[in-house]
Amino acid sequence: MSTAVNAGAVAEPEVRRLGRRDYEPTWRAMQEFTAQRTGATRDELWLVEHPPVYTLGIASRREHLPQTNTGIPVVQTDRGGQITYHGPGQIVAYLLLDLRRRGIGVRELVRRMERAVVKLLADYGVAAAGREDAPGVYVGAAKVAALGLRVRHGCCYHGIALNVDMDLAPFAAIDPCGYPGLVVTQTRDLGVPGTVELLGEELAQHLLESLRESLR
Repeated sequence: MSTAVNAGAVAEPEVRRLGRRDYEPTWRAMQEFTAQRTGATRDELWLVEHPPVYTLGIASRREHLPQTNTGIPVVQTDRGGQITYHGPGQIVAYLLLDLRRRGIGVRELVRRMERAVVKLLADYGVAAAGREDAPGVYVGAAKVAALGLRVRHGCCYHGIALNVDMDLAPFAAIDPCGYPGLVVTQTRDLGVPGTVELLGEELAQHLLESLRESLR
């Protein structure tokens, strides 16, 4: 449940456009930002693409690891959830937020992140939805966006990844998000025009709007 907060007391997150960055240094930078932030630190939203990498959440199991030798590195992380794949052509939005200051809980934030993607796709006439039993955004049975968060001392990091125009083959070597046989899709295959850069900007705006809701 969220709590009303004075909108004037909380600055809008600063959007940082990082381009293409390796996963692990980006993750470590999020950890450092969160560890060093104070009650006065402005929230941030990072937009980034990663080179090919599998990332394991804290709920991952050995049987979810790649079943073939893909040559793609695997990184154990501290986010929630299970295994996923990041690669070029996917936009990742990392939310570094003081949740207590915003008066919002983790589950509510997850729903708001999902709604941001749902609204983005609706702008292009694509019907999508989140799922209570399996966080993320789906078009029919196919997953188009995955998410995971870590919360420390009331502040979160990690975020949501939207598949835009990428090689989906690496997903076939894993059980995406721990679900065997889960179908994965991307905006290009859904008839949505736009580059990673364009859709990243649109996603950021929808995420910012979803965060404003908690301040009303």
